[in-house]
Amino acid sequence: MKIIPIEQGREPLLDPDIAWNGIVGDLATTSLDDEQNPGGLRATQALATAVLICLMTDRRVDESELRDGDENRGWPGDSFGVDPGDPPLGSKLWILRRRALTAEIETLAEDYAREALQTLVDQGAVARFDVTATANRSAGRLDLEVTAYGRAGAEVYNQKFAVLWDQLNGISNPLA
Repeated sequence: MKIIPIEQGREPLLDPDIAWNGIVGDLATTSLDDEQNPGGLRATQALATAVLICLMTDRRVDESELRDGDENRGWPGDSFGVDPGDPPLGSKLWILRRRALTAEIETLAEDYAREALQTLVDQGAVARFDVTATANRSAGRLDLEVTAYGRAGAEVYNQKFAVLWDQLNGISNPLA
């Protein structure tokens, strides 16, 4: 993913929005009565879409980070890059699925989220991210709050995600 400068007087070509239902993401579409793009792909939330891609795409990890029985994940984009030296896209949040919901997991989740989002800071899309992870043991989930700030210091994005431990292990959560 690259964020590129816009030529003066030209509109940007935005990536389509991803609608996230908590389990899977899909491309968002406009309504059939939309005057500009009836039934087309919606592209109004570029930053929110970029955050979703960074956090919800599984990034390959070093073999030493895997626990016994884990298979390395990732996606095809891990094997090639548009430009040499591009950082891998995605997060390591998926490797936390077999761990207990402890204070240590909160720190790891925050570190993995910041690492995944750093590409948006490096490319100048935002000035910084604040990430807070809170283990909610009674609900069997990890709450992850992500806030982004623009160069002027104003908040430009805020979203809270719940990572459900039992859903990650293939069991439906009755609380969801």
